Amino acid sequence: MPFLKNWVRKRPAARTANESVASNAVGADPTFTIGQLWTDGMGRSATRSIQVLTVLALAAVVVWGLMQLSLVVLPVLIALILCSALWPLVRLLRKFMSALLAAWSVFLGSLVILGGIGYLLVISVMAEADTLADKAVEGFHTLQGMIQQLPINISEQQINDAIKQSTDFLTSSQFGAGALNGISAAGNFVTGLILLLVILFFFLKDGDRIWAFFVSWVPRHLESRWLASGARTVETLGGYIRGTATIAAVDAVGITAALLILRVPLAIPLGVIVFLSSFIPMVGATFAGILATLIALVTNGPVVALIVLGAVILVNQLEGNFLQPVVMAHALNLHALVILLALAAGTVLGGLVGAVLAVPITAVFWSIVKIWSGRDNQAPEPEPAKTDSTDNGGDPKQAAAAG
Repeated sequence: MPFLKNWVRKRPAARTANESVASNAVGADPTFTIGQLWTDGMGRSATRSIQVLTVLALAAVVVWGLMQLSLVVLPVLIALILCSALWPLVRLLRKFMSALLAAWSVFLGSLVILGGIGYLLVISVMAEADTLADKAVEGFHTLQGMIQQLPINISEQQINDAIKQSTDFLTSSQFGAGALNGISAAGNFVTGLILLLVILFFFLKDGDRIWAFFVSWVPRHLESRWLASGARTVETLGGYIRGTATIAAVDAVGITAALLILRVPLAIPLGVIVFLSSFIPMVGATFAGILATLIALVTNGPVVALIVLGAVILVNQLEGNFLQPVVMAHALNLHALVILLALAAGTVLGGLVGAVLAVPITAVFWSIVKIWSGRDNQAPEPEPAKTDSTDNGGDPKQAAAAG
């Protein structure tokens, strides 16, 4: 029959067994496995979170361990910073003399010059320490009386509580003595100082060879990054210290000149405090300026105090907008918020010493991160280790191993 023939001709062919199984497999629910928990988006996020938490935990353990070994860690860090600041001079002298003689020349010269300057600065402050403290306290009380006369609802008890909390923190073991606890107890300060000087000398003499020895143990394809990290660390620390010293000197000269012109007493000790406190970025110079303003308020009246405050603000603006971008453009490429957070963390962990070391350590960390992430287009060329004529044909690895 024609109708049946057309129906048979148009009927789809029968599916094979394999096609039936495939069709059933498409519509069937997939089999769930435990491994699929870590392969979807949530699983990958959880895996990454676990990795981040693990790294943070390891970092916390390392920081805790370093704090327990502060008698060794602090001299090493300070020696590394000083060596980085003095390294250009060592490198220059090595062109005319041996590495040993260059190290001795820089070491003894810096010891005499920096030690003498430091001694004079400390003596000038200590000679007027009692007067400075009395004038500062009197200035606080004068300022407290002026604040109470303002149309602001601030009680005397609130002001006293704020002053007491600040004083307790500045005199607590967490800020001062606690930061130097590993060095100050039972004569350990002398031990730490001697250790610092010894480490500094060997860093000046063999710093490049020591680093070359450590790098010789890493895989060959990572040597360039490790060498670049070491060179960038020295460049960052040295530039930071030299730049900070320059800025501190300019701040001290500017504020001291203003105090002398206005005939404010204790101008020289206040200038010394400005210089020393400027090694704590953003906070130190501000603190010293407030101290100078308070003393001017007590000794010369509110008009002179306002002029001193204006001079302090002017110097800080010149520092932030002109000096710091020019002097420390490469050494301290950090946002102001990062600097404040680093200062806060360093102060909590290490007190005064932590506040001084927090910013350069953060700058070094960020520069190394840029090198290893491939974002640093200005990584310095690593300097080959200088070896003596007897050091195995001049091979840095063999010389480091032999040394």
